[in-house]
Amino acid sequence: MQTVRKDIHNSEVPVLCQSCEARHQGICGALNPEQLLTLSKATRRVRKDAGEELMADAMPISSYSNVLRGVIKLTKVLEDGRQQVVGLQFAPDLLGRPFASESRVSVEAASQVDLCVIPKQALEALMLDSAPLEHRVMMQALRELDEARDWMVTLGRKTAAEKVASFLFMIASHIDPTDEEARAKFDLPLSRSDIADFLGLTIETVSRQISKLKADGVIEIVNYRHVTVPDLARLRVRCG
Repeated sequence: MQTVRKDIHNSEVPVLCQSCEARHQGICGALNPEQLLTLSKATRRVRKDAGEELMADAMPISSYSNVLRGVIKLTKVLEDGRQQVVGLQFAPDLLGRPFASESRVSVEAASQVDLCVIPKQALEALMLDSAPLEHRVMMQALRELDEARDWMVTLGRKTAAEKVASFLFMIASHIDPTDEEARAKFDLPLSRSDIADFLGLTIETVSRQISKLKADGVIEIVNYRHVTVPDLARLRVRCG
């Protein structure tokens, strides 16, 4: 049986939920302590390493996952094997489309990720019983739709320099949902090849634009992947 205790708001919530930094910003923020306890009895925490497949295109959906930490890569694969990166997910996004019977994308851990796995039946039953949860899931889906439309503008209208800056700003501003500092540090979750694929650029162009941002002092980069952004506002200006 899941242990519960009083939190600072004098409400009984599962211990694991109290320690979850993504809880208040994610879908679980719409649940009361009793609903959290009910859901926690069916959930499990898992850790996946970078490169592990989490879900295949057209795979039947048996569970959903709250992203607690790390970056998820979504791709579409054509019949001839060509693939296109179509999106990234971060904490506290919900991985999977509620009430869908099968996945519409391939899903892979782009970095080491921590997930809270929720059985499909458990989440969908709770959504039918909780209007606030259903509303939170809908608002999250609409936010992802808005971000996808913004990214269409990036791909269709921005210069190569602005595309690379926009990609780095997206990672920097999403990688840690609890960090509100004006600077950011992160490891690039995608290879240069995947970044080029995601942005519709060549690998050489991506590397050249990253080098220019480094030379201009907008970013610092060590060992090809570890990025520091001293001033997020300055990087945002370079996004166009």
